[in-house]
Amino acid sequence: MSYSIEFTARALKELRKLDKPAALLITSWIRKNLLTCQDPKRFGKALKGDRNDQWRYRVGQYRILAQIDSGKILILILSIGHRKDVYR
Repeated sequence: MSYSIEFTARALKELRKLDKPAALLITSWIRKNLLTCQDPKRFGKALKGDRNDQWRYRVGQYRILAQIDSGKILILILSIGHRKDVYR
């Protein structure tokens, strides 16, 4: 069973703000690695502290913050941005 992917309104807005090559890199990485995977946790890293329910994925200089719901087989992408700004 593969996971389905949903974007929050914030994540879509951040993706649209990126330059075209970066947005293409991120969307193709999501399609290649997350859309067809059986275990999305193997590509990411669990965050700590007040974001302990979130996972982060590294795509070059960009980060994808997501929540993984194994019960619904869903990856909810919360935020996308440059590594220096995405955790704010």
